[in-house]
Amino acid sequence: MIDYKWTKELEIEIINEFVEKETFKFKENEAPIFSIDTPPPYVNRPIHIGQSATYAIMDMIARYKRMKGFNVIFPLGLDRNGLPIEMEAEKKYNISILDTDRKTYIDYCEKLLSEMSDQTRKTFKMLGISFNEWDECDCIGGLYKTDSEKYRALTQRTFIDLYKKGLIYLDEKVTNYCPGCKTTIADSEIDYKITESLFNTVLFTVKETGEKIPVATTRPELICSLGMIVYNPEDERYTHLDGKTAISPIFNKEVLIKPHPIAKLDKGTGLVMMCSAGDYSDIRFFIEQGIKPIMSIDISGKMNENAGFLEGLTVKEARKKMIETLKENNLITEQKPIQHKVPICERSKDEIEFVSLKEFYLKQLDQVPKIRELADQINFSFPATKKIFLDWLEVISIDWPISRRRFYATEIPLWYCKNCNEIIIGKEGIYQKPWCENPPIDKCPKCGESEFIGETRVLDTWFDSSNTPLYLHKYGTDFFERHPICSLRPQGKEIVRTWLYYTVLKAYLLTGKRIFDDVYIHQHILDEKGNKMSKSMGNSIDPQEIIKEFGAEAFRLWTAYEGNLDQKDFKCSKERIGAEQKTLNKLWNVARFIGQFELNKTITPKYNELDLLVRKEINDIIAYSDQSYNKYDFHNPLVKIKYFLTNTFSSHYLELVKSRCYNQDNLFSKEEQMGAIDTLYYCLNKMLYLLYPIAPFITKRILREMYALDLDLEKFPEIEKYESKLSLEDIETINNAIWKEKKEKKVSLKEKVNIIKVTTKYKYIETDLIKTHNIEKIEYCENETIEVIIDVKL
Repeated sequence: MIDYKWTKELEIEIINEFVEKETFKFKENEAPIFSIDTPPPYVNRPIHIGQSATYAIMDMIARYKRMKGFNVIFPLGLDRNGLPIEMEAEKKYNISILDTDRKTYIDYCEKLLSEMSDQTRKTFKMLGISFNEWDECDCIGGLYKTDSEKYRALTQRTFIDLYKKGLIYLDEKVTNYCPGCKTTIADSEIDYKITESLFNTVLFTVKETGEKIPVATTRPELICSLGMIVYNPEDERYTHLDGKTAISPIFNKEVLIKPHPIAKLDKGTGLVMMCSAGDYSDIRFFIEQGIKPIMSIDISGKMNENAGFLEGLTVKEARKKMIETLKENNLITEQKPIQHKVPICERSKDEIEFVSLKEFYLKQLDQVPKIRELADQINFSFPATKKIFLDWLEVISIDWPISRRRFYATEIPLWYCKNCNEIIIGKEGIYQKPWCENPPIDKCPKCGESEFIGETRVLDTWFDSSNTPLYLHKYGTDFFERHPICSLRPQGKEIVRTWLYYTVLKAYLLTGKRIFDDVYIHQHILDEKGNKMSKSMGNSIDPQEIIKEFGAEAFRLWTAYEGNLDQKDFKCSKERIGAEQKTLNKLWNVARFIGQFELNKTITPKYNELDLLVRKEINDIIAYSDQSYNKYDFHNPLVKIKYFLTNTFSSHYLELVKSRCYNQDNLFSKEEQMGAIDTLYYCLNKMLYLLYPIAPFITKRILREMYALDLDLEKFPEIEKYESKLSLEDIETINNAIWKEKKEKKVSLKEKVNIIKVTTKYKYIETDLIKTHNIEKIEYCENETIEVIIDVKL
């Protein structure tokens, strides 16, 4: 019997117990494997409440799958690589990659990481997340860090394997460049913003006739990179210009004028200047026309020697200077303020420039049709989220630039012969740093040279992150050969085009197969104003404070109850989280009430129709929950479980059988009494099993106290078949009718009911009704109408 109150402090004992006992450690056996490719959070800042909620859902999945007999791989990964760490180090130590040597810069990044408190692990422990391991180790399911030598060695191995397959190549192309991050970035790392700008109408001169023609542009600083002037083929205003030559203002460069559909009849003056890398359309146009680009912006984000008098200025400074110069020469006839969409870096929010750089690329353009086929082989839990993935495939326009000009990331494992430039590939299985280490050979196999130049570029962070299922399943080992597919990838919708896509692509290129069975893409958790929670916006809520105030169980219940994440984003509300404490108290108090009755196994219970009904009801919920949990839906089952707990079981069944359980007047046989007591224990037991994945602490405590069982080791309940001649609606209808009449007569619930007229089906539970509601007389009739007579004068 439970004779104390449930408090959030009791959670800590259970959490400490499963951590100390290594309850969830992965041990390979004959059981089928279920693996969860958890998204490793960045450690530069504490995780926010949105991340906590989604990890709680992952934990519900892991616990459910263990109950279903699976051997679950559920690791904690910590992302410590790449730009976010570098940006944080630059900010904290006031350093720049431009004027800090590589070793010193890396030392600062490592110092930052060493000084960071281990808040991520602390929060997850407070939530009771059942990871396989809490410490870094080589075992399956062990905690891993993306900057560890072992993880980086895997990244380098995947590079080597792909390079040897001919899927990675070095090329100079016009590519996205972030002046803030000072590196190349992929299309998938670009967002857009609406910005204010000026549409400047600039006068060009037609060489053959001397005619002044108006060209509208938002980027006059790129006139120095002019490649062609175009107009729409249907624009009759300019057909006389076809094949003629335009002379650019200030720079006096001669270019061809020709019709092309890229020019819009209703935009600007109808004449468009095509400049090297002004935007994506310029890049595609230059490729299509075979025009060699003249790049006028360097990797520092400043104008270069091709910009003439603008050299050394930032892009914005150059734009201002060019406009001033054009005005001084009476070459601007009109300026209109406009709003237009510009590409920005998703991390730094700086406007993207397009520069020509030699970078390593991974072939992806020719793989898009196959990736689309793979998408049909992967089960997306919610069909609408599959569209996000497929839509991204439609806009891929270049191969993936995988090299970056940064320091704190996985190095590209290549060296170059100092004499003949022969490429030396690194050795698989070890972490190598070509910028400060020698290659795995002593002499060049081509010319015999013994001096080498190490590659200085690093790999894109997403090239690292896309390893996670490969790392989880020990790519390159016998375990991976036996288990090449990861069961589940849970993640947010905002990184579908990066983490999910790159993982599917890279794994396919390496193995020729899909890497996931299922993909679960959740929506966002919003703040109380409806804004997405994120570290960069500063509206994150510290989950540790929530847990300290309300407990992990209340938070987990709120996550599942509010978290219909496949349908909509939902707001975080402290009030609603706190309200779930009532659910916990209800469950605890119901258990305390039931625990006062002895479950006598020597007496064969006799169940009436009411007992059979509630047994049928809980088994229907078991069937529904099993089906839903298997689809990673914990919201809809919890709605049903809570209704059963608070309404069906507590308000109706329990009230109706109290008298039978106490049996003070001996109106019931011992078998009938035990039928009620046994059913109370039965339903409570089933509720605890159903709630365990969602609320593991209180359920584990109750089951241990009342049943001497450990829920961490128990299996999901089997469905049992029960039938009853009554329905749940029958029970609710008669109870509510009597309670309503007593309320209207303003009498106590214990007040006598003189006469109640009901249909004959209620004969099955006549004695329960009489004792519960203090009924003096029941009259049975054929119709369904219930009539309650209470004469307070009698």
